[in-house]
Amino acid sequence: MSFLRKVLLAAGAAGLAALSAAPATAAGFYVQEQSARGLGRAYSGEVTDTGSASLWWNPAAIAGVENVDAYGGFHVVSVHATVADQGSTITRPLQAPAGVGGAGVEKDPVETGYVPNLAFARRLNDRFVAGFAITAPYDFTTKYGTDSWTRYEALTSRLLTLDFQPTLAFRATPWLDLGVGLDVEYAHARLTNALPNLSPLLPDGNSELKGSGWNVGWNVGAQARPSSRLTLAASYRSAIRHDLGGHVTVSGLQGPLAAANIDAAGEARFSTPWIATFGARYKATDRLALMVQAQRFGWSAFGAIDVNVAGETLVTPERYHDTTSEAVGAEYVLSPKWTLRGGVQHDPTPTPDVGRSARVPDGDRWLYAVGATYAPSARTSIDAGVSYIHFGASHVGVDATAYAGTPLVTPIAFDGRVTGDAVVFSAGVRKTF
Repeated sequence: MSFLRKVLLAAGAAGLAALSAAPATAAGFYVQEQSARGLGRAYSGEVTDTGSASLWWNPAAIAGVENVDAYGGFHVVSVHATVADQGSTITRPLQAPAGVGGAGVEKDPVETGYVPNLAFARRLNDRFVAGFAITAPYDFTTKYGTDSWTRYEALTSRLLTLDFQPTLAFRATPWLDLGVGLDVEYAHARLTNALPNLSPLLPDGNSELKGSGWNVGWNVGAQARPSSRLTLAASYRSAIRHDLGGHVTVSGLQGPLAAANIDAAGEARFSTPWIATFGARYKATDRLALMVQAQRFGWSAFGAIDVNVAGETLVTPERYHDTTSEAVGAEYVLSPKWTLRGGVQHDPTPTPDVGRSARVPDGDRWLYAVGATYAPSARTSIDAGVSYIHFGASHVGVDATAYAGTPLVTPIAFDGRVTGDAVVFSAGVRKTF
């Protein structure tokens, strides 16, 4: 492999590692804000709920729709985090290890997120209901300053996915509903980081990767009602293998590294996790319902990022592990027009304790939520909710290598600490016709 290709691959791999990065409001880079009603009970009852607003969690949720059911929601995600250097070092060729320099504390690198979602269902005949949902399940932007201590691993990380879910559901028996759907998913990424020149007196170079692509997955689900008070449900959403085509741009490198300044076509491949969801809803009284939900995330499907630049392929291993989130919640019908709800969720991080990236200042989290529904008429409901998320403190400890496989290899050891929390506000409207 040529020197140029080695340097270019090293730069491209560093940028693509960002696809594993950045905190969302669920663990890893998953965004669970797909229903305003669901947020108000900490996502404890979604797999057992009914109507188009629950399509993301269970395609069987629309099997009981009488005619037409529509939902629109909007969520504002505000994450507050501190990412602090605790002694990160860089070792340039023929030089002793030295501090990476730059701003040692970054405040609030996660940009405020705005997450919309839409869903629709219509009965086709006495057995079948068709539905369609648009969601953004993996969506984030993080920005660090150009002089940040994280710059050699992370400057800007932007990942957007749009999921288009056509669904077919039917009532198999009076007590059993089934559903199946496709996930037609678009992904777009823009990732940047700085690259060190050989002398600390020279300004940094830069690496940027842009890419996008369409891929397809699937989902299935069921809801069973063994009694008039109890609903049991389960669903499964497949992993999706994403293939992104785009460009890698490297600029600002000087001296022996200057040959690697290039704009080249590149490809990246990675997988989002599979998700298995289980839940129960029990109507304790005519007004009070109790809910519990567990989700198993197959983050190990995100096992590696494959990068192809200038005809060469590099595999960057990831060490994400499978996780299980648990949530409990309750709803109380206060009056024909008002329903109150609340819940608690525990969601562990899939990121490894050893090797956690500065792009993913993620930790175990607890989510506390309250919400309400106001029904101005029998066919219209307005949902609102707010949640507070506490992130457990986590350690950033990545041993990276710039220009690996070349005589100019430059080890970089990142060492930092992350603390933070988040607040999410959600509102939505449900309408039947």
